[in-house]
Amino acid sequence: MVQSNLKFLTLLAREYPTVAKASSEIINLEAILKLPKPTEHFMSDLHGEYEAFTHILNNASGVIRNKVDRVLGDSVSEAQRAEFATLIYYPEKKLPQMKQRQSDLSAFYLQTLYRLIDVCRVVSSKHTRSFVRKRLPEGFEYIIDELLHAHFEDHDKEFYYGRILSSIIDIGRADAFIIALCGLIKRLAVFKLHIVGDLFDRGPRPDIIIDKLMVHHSVDIQWGNHDVAWMGAAAGSPVCIATVINTTLAYNNLEALEDSYGINLRPLAIFAEKIYGNSDVSRFLPKLGRPALPYEREGLLRTARMHKAIAVILAKLEYQVILRNPEFHMGDRALIKFIDFSTGTIELEGKTYPLADAYLPTVDPRARAVLTAEERQVMEKLCQSFSESERLGRHIRFLYAKGSIYRIENGNLMFHGAVPMTEQGTFAVMEFEGRNYSGRALMDYCEARARRGYFAPEGSPERQSGGDFLWYLWCGRSSPLFGRDRMTTFERLFVNNPAVYEEKKDPYYHFMNDEATANAILKEFEVRDPEEGHIINGHVPVRAANGEHPVKANGKIIVIDGGFCRAYHEKTGIAGYTLVFNSHGLSLRAHEPFETTQKAITENRDIVSTVDIFETVQMRLLVGDTDEGRKLKTQIADLKLLLAAYRQGLIKEG
Repeated sequence: MVQSNLKFLTLLAREYPTVAKASSEIINLEAILKLPKPTEHFMSDLHGEYEAFTHILNNASGVIRNKVDRVLGDSVSEAQRAEFATLIYYPEKKLPQMKQRQSDLSAFYLQTLYRLIDVCRVVSSKHTRSFVRKRLPEGFEYIIDELLHAHFEDHDKEFYYGRILSSIIDIGRADAFIIALCGLIKRLAVFKLHIVGDLFDRGPRPDIIIDKLMVHHSVDIQWGNHDVAWMGAAAGSPVCIATVINTTLAYNNLEALEDSYGINLRPLAIFAEKIYGNSDVSRFLPKLGRPALPYEREGLLRTARMHKAIAVILAKLEYQVILRNPEFHMGDRALIKFIDFSTGTIELEGKTYPLADAYLPTVDPRARAVLTAEERQVMEKLCQSFSESERLGRHIRFLYAKGSIYRIENGNLMFHGAVPMTEQGTFAVMEFEGRNYSGRALMDYCEARARRGYFAPEGSPERQSGGDFLWYLWCGRSSPLFGRDRMTTFERLFVNNPAVYEEKKDPYYHFMNDEATANAILKEFEVRDPEEGHIINGHVPVRAANGEHPVKANGKIIVIDGGFCRAYHEKTGIAGYTLVFNSHGLSLRAHEPFETTQKAITENRDIVSTVDIFETVQMRLLVGDTDEGRKLKTQIADLKLLLAAYRQGLIKEG
């Protein structure tokens, strides 16, 4: 066995050139295997709600507050513990506020630093000293390492801490040290962050969320249908660009385009004023979630005109995509084709409905998919603006680098939408590019073609095909990211009849409470030990206000979209779910609406969360029980082979 692996072992010997070094690494890895499993944090459907996201990221869905309560205990009042937790969440903003009230600043610094070190010791206890050292803030590595790992059988704690901390205070580094410790606590409290789709749309600043994810120490993303629309837009797909703008205008989130990414909407605004300036655009007024203020009316009307202009352009572009891709089986969704301009009606599924807005001066009944010359100019300028947005490009490359259609880790299968199924509960078979796909193979195909839409050579047929497919993933029938038979945006804008607004869910959702179906999906995706595995979903808000529960199929399926986005709060009754998976098991956290960051800082207002510990383990999970643990065991086996090679003289020590 050693001789057959000699070439590989020779390469491994470059990293561990002696028996002592290989032996030391084996001992280190064996020790890591015995540590408690680190905490994983799951979030979904953030939809640009950056303030609530930032707060839940900072408090780790209550994990950090739990540590604070554990360390400080009942000897410290609830109000003081809340303020101390807020300091950890927002140290740069909270610290100046706390300092203003102090009569003895040195005493305040000492007490705060003692407490932070104690909390830091607790959150670092799940990790090896080597792991913690690699994450220590620059400039404070030696000091924090000493404070976290001091042996108080050899030192008087108060004296030892006091001398070090007093020195930090005396040289004016206390503020920087407090901020550094708070950041370290947050990094160590959560080992890995999983985002189960939909960073974009509805909320005001998805870009701020992505900026924070880009500096997170360990994150992965499962794409949502809103994400792939933006991915297609950044790749230059006209239909995806029109889709993104249409959704953004519908929620009056112009800052998400103009301020965040520098997208120039002026060409669209000028065109919209020219074509629709004197027409009724009341159906296209943006959704505010509140009554419009008098001074807002003219601005909202301008947005509504832009909304109508892009909605008509989008209808034409969608028709073009559907014509190019008969394999999408979406001929009935080229809705502009079914308008009768002579009567001002539209035929939908064999029934005729009057158009609520029949003023469509840019649509040629003889060439309905064709943009006018002015519409083409508008789209060319918009496409150029999207392609030249350096920040958007950087964010989308991050989504491709850290993202995927699905992910399997530690017995959990994560995906945003659905595994397309038939009414009989079997995996739906879909044909693309002359081949049939279903189940996991379908998801793998979708990811490969989505990547083609961004990475294929610009201007190539492959790039256009991939861009069309990104739009299909956004709204296509049986798209695993969309999970419905149709997206009725056009009907809601142009038809005043709720009967045509229904979006039928994929049969997957009908089987969500069936444990056998969940097990079949876990087996299809080769999840280790399907009987113990879970499916973690986003996409469809859980209507907790109506009594719906997010844990389904006897605990096998967990839906963590509880309405993070403000637009959903009224429907769901809460402001989102998050999931925490630590060494003790799985716990679901239901969150009340977040007010503002300012109130969190000034009034120590945390997000009120209800913790539902719905699955615990009999024996505490260790690193050795995780996927990472299995990798470490493989490394240990390889190192033992290397030791054998050294001892047999097959490889010389360096």
